[in-house]
Amino acid sequence: MEFSNRIRYYRYIAGVFANQQSDPMCGICKAFTNSVRNVREDLAEFERQYDADMKSLPPELSDILSESKKILAGLKTIEDAVGQKKAGNCKMPEGVCYVKLSKSILEKIS
Repeated sequence: MEFSNRIRYYRYIAGVFANQQSDPMCGICKAFTNSVRNVREDLAEFERQYDADMKSLPPELSDILSESKKILAGLKTIEDAVGQKKAGNCKMPEGVCYVKLSKSILEKIS
């Protein structure tokens, strides 16, 4: 169960990132840049850890994983991004971040 949930999570978070990349705050935020980098690294580690299992994935999971990798690879981040809340630009409530909250789902399913 965890294995397939992780694969489904990568599609979910890739979609969130793809959507938020064009958001005027998220797309230029340090949280976005760091989150994209961390999820890319996590996915690479996941694939290394489950290398043998990857070879026998059902087609639907294999397709989801391929789609997720393609989306994550295509995301554009800003190397010297600034945290938009710290800069006073993001007006989301304290502790609320579209990107970080979406990213935290992985902790609950792992």
